[in-house]
Amino acid sequence: MAQPRVLVLDVPETPGDQDQEPSPYEESEVHDSFHQLIQEQSQLAAEEELELQQRQLVAGALGPPGSGHQTLVGPGGAPVHSTATLRILASMPSRTIGRSRGAIISQYYNRTVKLRRRGSRPLLGNMVRSARPSLRLYDLELDPATLEEDEKRSLLVKELQGLSVAQRDHVLRGMPLNLAEKRCLREKSQVQRGKRRGPQDRGGVFSCCSRLRYACILALHSLGLALLSGLHAVRPWRYALKQIGGQFGSSVLSYFLFLKTLLAFNALLLLLPLAFLVGVQAAFPPEPPGPAPAFTGLELLTGGGCFTHTVMYYGYYSNTTLNQLCVPPRHGDQCSPRASSLPYSMPLAYLFTMGAAFFITCITLVYSMSHAFGESYRVGSTKGVHAITVFCSWDYKVTEKRASRLQQDNLRTQLKELLAEWQLHRSPRSLCGRLRRVVTLGLAWLLCLGTMLGCSVAVFVFSEVMIQSPVSAGQEVRLLALPLVVSLLNLGAPYLFRGLAALEGHESPGLEVYVAICRNLILKMAILGILCYHWLGRRVATLQDQCWEDFVGQELYRFMVMDFLFALLDTLFGELVWRLISERKLKRRRKPEFDIARNVLDLIYGQTLTWLGVLFSPLLPAVQVLRLLLLFLVKKASLMANCQAPRRPWLASHMSTVFLTLLCFPSFLGAAIFLCYAVWQVKPSSTCGPFRTLDTMYEAGRVWVRYLERAGPGASWVPWLHQYLVESTFFLFLASALLLAIIYLNIQVVKGQRKVISLLKEQIRNEGEDKIFLINRLHSVYERKERSRAGRNEATMPPALHADGRDTWWDSERPCTFSQHPQLHSVTTAWQAETRT
Repeated sequence: MAQPRVLVLDVPETPGDQDQEPSPYEESEVHDSFHQLIQEQSQLAAEEELELQQRQLVAGALGPPGSGHQTLVGPGGAPVHSTATLRILASMPSRTIGRSRGAIISQYYNRTVKLRRRGSRPLLGNMVRSARPSLRLYDLELDPATLEEDEKRSLLVKELQGLSVAQRDHVLRGMPLNLAEKRCLREKSQVQRGKRRGPQDRGGVFSCCSRLRYACILALHSLGLALLSGLHAVRPWRYALKQIGGQFGSSVLSYFLFLKTLLAFNALLLLLPLAFLVGVQAAFPPEPPGPAPAFTGLELLTGGGCFTHTVMYYGYYSNTTLNQLCVPPRHGDQCSPRASSLPYSMPLAYLFTMGAAFFITCITLVYSMSHAFGESYRVGSTKGVHAITVFCSWDYKVTEKRASRLQQDNLRTQLKELLAEWQLHRSPRSLCGRLRRVVTLGLAWLLCLGTMLGCSVAVFVFSEVMIQSPVSAGQEVRLLALPLVVSLLNLGAPYLFRGLAALEGHESPGLEVYVAICRNLILKMAILGILCYHWLGRRVATLQDQCWEDFVGQELYRFMVMDFLFALLDTLFGELVWRLISERKLKRRRKPEFDIARNVLDLIYGQTLTWLGVLFSPLLPAVQVLRLLLLFLVKKASLMANCQAPRRPWLASHMSTVFLTLLCFPSFLGAAIFLCYAVWQVKPSSTCGPFRTLDTMYEAGRVWVRYLERAGPGASWVPWLHQYLVESTFFLFLASALLLAIIYLNIQVVKGQRKVISLLKEQIRNEGEDKIFLINRLHSVYERKERSRAGRNEATMPPALHADGRDTWWDSERPCTFSQHPQLHSVTTAWQAETRT
């Protein structure tokens, strides 16, 4: 005899579940649980119907009222859902979110109708698309949905047979079906040779041409993929970034990702000067002022010597209008003038090229920063991210042993970071502890600010000493003194900041990194501000008879080279030597950790030097690209050999955004102000460069406008634009007002989106409560119906006699005597009346 089944729904609960709002992950878990439950119930549907009929026939002898339906019991033992309730839930619209196989086949059938050729056969009727597929496809009841799906499949196969091979493969490749179903559709749609002849024989030539065309397209596509894969393999970070992220975590990986971003910025900054300045001036070289000095090797450090009179520096570029005066002679004839030669003004090209390069860099930087903000500061719940990382992060396409091991390391590191972020808690401090911490932080910041002030004063004093003691022609080595002092200060001060951070004892490693970044940033920006005053305020006054632009360009080159050399020395002595001492002398297995704050600020410092010097040395971005490539290789090798993963792992989800923000506002904004002051206010040298005869570099635009005014009425609109848009202060105020209005509107849009998100979260929570209410109501209605049906059966059937001769009504949980049976008839009548009501 079949016993009543009891299905226990194990739904774990936590104490804080009642107060927390549901997340999308919880909604997806609810949908998956319903899907699994409905599948389990559909497999037992036929058996349940038979058993239900048998129980109804022998209800008075074998079971109590309501035993004819399946009972679902929750954790507390209370009934939860019945079989009929589950059938009703299967028909609810909220349980049919997604796309079924029949809907996909119907949709792609309609697509292939449009693609097949019209002359092959008459058009079939349009099929109705299923907008919201239902879970009735899971065979809870035998409905015509399966037959309809088979009919759609056969129609789709016929339409695929009418397409060409390339179109058929393209359509099948785009279908969101699994590989087995795609393979089945391809096999059914393939037409055997000799069966479909007749009208299609006329298109044989067209078929051959189309096949040849598609073969050429596939060959070109394969060649492009091969070239892209080759370029992908040449990149130095192809495998290194995954390895670093797997072994050292996202905090160390953010440094190398930032370095990769700087490489892209410098490559973009180099394109315009290389195309419109360096290439043009190399094609039309000016006359050399004298014999070129011999190469001694010292030029690689100082940037002078034989590098001075080259396209690398500002002084090499001419102030003339480059033009090809005549066509090259043929067969020894005389040079004939070329009528359609286009003049190329070198001063104007220099000014516009630098302005366009900086404008494109600004747009790219702002876009990258906004994109990073969108990726890092997403609004939404992060509940369930641990389970998603564990169960959904593995890439099943990985087949190589090396790649699978790397993916394992990456997942393990991600879990460590997530758990460290989750377990991070701040223990409550006493009043004395808080006072002690405030005093410690105050003293640490006083020492840091004092160190910054001392370094700035040292740089200012030493720069004044360098001005008062000019360097002669054979003493170029003395020019390295100021870059050497600045690099020593930039190297030593961060170690002092790191020691003070260890005394502060920050609970969060992320906060410790951000504090170190702030201190190093203040130090480097103060030093760069003093150097900018030294170059444009002091050096211009002392080098008026010389080419001061070349001196500033060479000085920035020396700073970049010296900073790179000190970075290599720090990698050698700060990481390699310390690891050897720790392992061999101190007998410890601890390796030094990678200092993220200092290394990132070194990158920002070098990029700021590049932006400051691109006006005076157009090829300085190329030097920066080479420097970053070498730095990537050296830092990666040192990290793998000499460093260990952070002892306290932490999730660096916002590090890239912070780095780009620091690169944009203090670095790029400061460099733009420096260059704008040099273009608008500083008088150029009168002995070199494209602006040697002008009072300011910006005056080259005014000269060009006056030239256009004299050229004729055809170009009169350009001076008008220059007068009312560039020279007018009203347009500047108007543009500023529009910018502020756009910023205000964006802020209001973001506030509105946040409000909408909060309302949608509240709506999700209310819908969850509505679902619970509807489930309970459905269950109660079904319980009443079953009880009324059991009461009617009880009234018509005689009671069963037990073996001991006692009249009882058997129940699996509670027995009752036959003497209670007349009362049950009245109770059943009352239930029926209530159900009808």
